[in-house]
Formats: sequence, structure tokens, C-alpha cells
Amino acid sequence: MVEYLVLIFSAILVNNFVLARFLGICPFLGVSKQVDTALGMGFAVTFVMGLASGMTYLVQEWILDYFQIGFLQTLTFILVIAVLVQFVEMVIKKTSPSLYQALGIYLPLITTNCAVLGVTIINFNNNYGFLKSVINGVAAALGFTLAIVLFAGIRERMANAPIPKSLHGFPITLLTAGLLSMAFLGFSGLNLERFFQYFATFSWSDYQSYLNGLF
Repeated sequence: MVEYLVLIFSAILVNNFVLARFLGICPFLGVSKQVDTALGMGFAVTFVMGLASGMTYLVQEWILDYFQIGFLQTLTFILVIAVLVQFVEMVIKKTSPSLYQALGIYLPLITTNCAVLGVTIINFNNNYGFLKSVINGVAAALGFTLAIVLFAGIRERMANAPIPKSLHGFPITLLTAGLLSMAFLGFSGLNLERFFQYFATFSWSDYQSYLNGLF
């Protein structure tokens, strides 16, 4: 259990795909003007990354490794991701036309989002099993969602701020993204394994005895 918690919180906070690994920057900057749009993109990416992580693992195990054609890994993974993105695009267009219009070109561009391809490659390089691959994919996508929603909230507030003309547009956007990335550097000092192991072995009776000894 501790191993999975470390994997989840590490992907969300310590190794955040946008703010620590610097993957998925294009939609992060392009679809972060409003919180609602950013949240919709986050949910779409979460769905795609979770399914892509599981499906690419099966493709790797059952096809690429079986037929010894591992050199086609990147191409095959991109094709799997493209199919999933097309499915997500059709669902969003049918269920939420306004969100579909707001996401615009960035929705089909999930296919070439390096964060989605990156998580599948990372899963393979770290020799994750099926469950770990899916968990890491979903957690990485939640980290992406957290980053883009936080950034969108900041940009909404900045729209009413007295910003110098020379910083309007992308200059202030890039400066804010850099500061947000620096803020997330604080999580790199967390020892998640020891943190969760402490709570896994925590004994309430021992804690009560300790308090009784103090008072």
C-alpha cells in the first residue's frame, strides 16, 4: 500500500509532469486562461493518460515483446494515444459542445502531448506492471490537472491586476509559470516513503502512552 501511495503523490507533487519534468507545456500555456476550460482539459488528459498507460503496457507485452519489434514502440504508442484522443474528442463534442469549442485545437493536440507519450515511456523504462502503469498514468494526469487549474486561477486573477504593458500576454504568463514551478520545487525535499511508512506503523495506543508520560 505504501508503495502505491508513494507512486501517486510522487507523480502529483514531487515529479509533477508540467512543473518538474516540463512535459505538456503547450496545453498548459494554451488552455489555462479560464479555470473551467483548464479543468475540462485536465479531465480529458486524465482519461487519455490512464487508458493509454494500461493499453500501451498490453501492447508492449502482447505484441512488441512477443514479436520482438520493440523498435516500433514510439510509433505504436502514438497510434494508441491517437485512437484514445479521437474517442475523447467525439464524447466531449457530443456531451459538451461549449467545452469542445473552448478547448479548440488543443483537444486533438493531446495526441502529440509529450506528457501522454512521456508517461508511457517512463512506465516502460521503470519496468512497471499493469497496475502500477495505470496508477502512475492517472496520478501524473492528476498532477497535470492540478498544475493547469492552479495556473488558470492565477491567470484569471492577473487579468484584473495592474501589469506593466511590457509584460502583457506571454511575458507575464511565462514569469508566473516559472514562479509556480519554483514553488513546486519545495516538494522535492519530501521523503514520501518514510512519511507513509510512519503512518502505516503508527500505533494510537503507543501515542496515548507517550502523552500520559508527558502529563
